[in-house]
Amino acid sequence: MELKINQQTKQFNTETLSVQALLDLEIPNKQNGIAVAVNNTVVPKLDWNEFLVQETDEILIISATQGG
Repeated sequence: MELKINQQTKQFNTETLSVQALLDLEIPNKQNGIAVAVNNTVVPKLDWNEFLVQETDEILIISATQGG
């Protein structure tokens, strides 16, 4: 499966992948304070386990930072 994550194309050796599984692979140690959008649509955190990404989806992962 080929996905575009934060404007970088990545390959995954799977046919199905949930948003949560993707995050477990990409950022296993930091999953609080982030937001995920798939094809410019925000995916609520409650839906991460059920929301399956599709081949060639564009995914944006945003992490909150401190400061001002």
